[in-house]
Amino acid sequence: MPGLLTLSTLAKNDDGTLTAAVQRDRSMKRCANYSKIACNWLVSADSETDFCLACDLNRTIPDLDISGNLKKWNEIEAAKRRVVYTLRRLGLKTGPPPGEDDNPGLQFDFLADEPGEPVTTGHFNGLVTINIAEADSAERERRRQELGELYRTMLGHMRHEVGHYYWDLLVRNGDRIEKCRAVFGDESESYAAALKRHYAKGPPDNWQEEYVSAYATMHPWEDFAETWSHYLHMVDTLDTAASFGMIVDPLVSNDIKFNAKIEFDPYGTARFFDLIRAWIPMTVAMNSLNRSMGQRDLYPFALSNTAIRKLCFIHDLVRGFV
Repeated sequence: MPGLLTLSTLAKNDDGTLTAAVQRDRSMKRCANYSKIACNWLVSADSETDFCLACDLNRTIPDLDISGNLKKWNEIEAAKRRVVYTLRRLGLKTGPPPGEDDNPGLQFDFLADEPGEPVTTGHFNGLVTINIAEADSAERERRRQELGELYRTMLGHMRHEVGHYYWDLLVRNGDRIEKCRAVFGDESESYAAALKRHYAKGPPDNWQEEYVSAYATMHPWEDFAETWSHYLHMVDTLDTAASFGMIVDPLVSNDIKFNAKIEFDPYGTARFFDLIRAWIPMTVAMNSLNRSMGQRDLYPFALSNTAIRKLCFIHDLVRGFV
């Protein structure tokens, strides 16, 4: 139930519509993509569109006549639904900004490489383009190793590119450019030059002292988007942990900084301190669990004080405190 942001059982009405147990006074219908990718988001029965709030953001989907594309699209949409859910929990709109009727708002193109025409994952003016090759886990891992990245997922791509859209919406259109520059640097520097420099020389040796990732060092826009993505990682993961009633209280240490009891709403808390205070013990526990299974660290990051300050800016920006 996207409007209520909750799951519900359903009952079928005589006219073929559905009624949710959590909202019995309203008739619903399944998203038109239910039969294709098992999208389980509902649409109001009287809606002009047959697509849910997440699927309705699609401008272009993969060619489903090509073998393997349906599976890739399924994975892409699963990631996008999680992103849209997070945005709505944070109170962030995906539709056209008020008074901008010519602005379609946030949209997505899911495209495949063509001979001589590779698709670049990116964002421009509200349109997020995703190369569907990234939905193939083997190909994504190959690229992760080739680029020397610590972390690369479809969900991470989505959160990063959406971050560029909200820079436009909340920073540029929200008259917060100077405040953002004070934290992330001057975004007016040449992006093309920064891109060339980054791929020629790589990140500075001490990048961990100021950034959440090596890619964030390339340009202030990318620093913002990477930090935005990291913030969404935090609130979503902590929300999941809270829903399971997770407590971190390691027997190997009496130091309180390694303890966390996640009994608050990560999406609703006004204090960024609540998030970071729970996040660090949680990630230590997650990494330890992964190592016990012979896997690499689930969270391969170490947040510096500067990176935490940037994350705090994103938190305050989302909540309108900046």
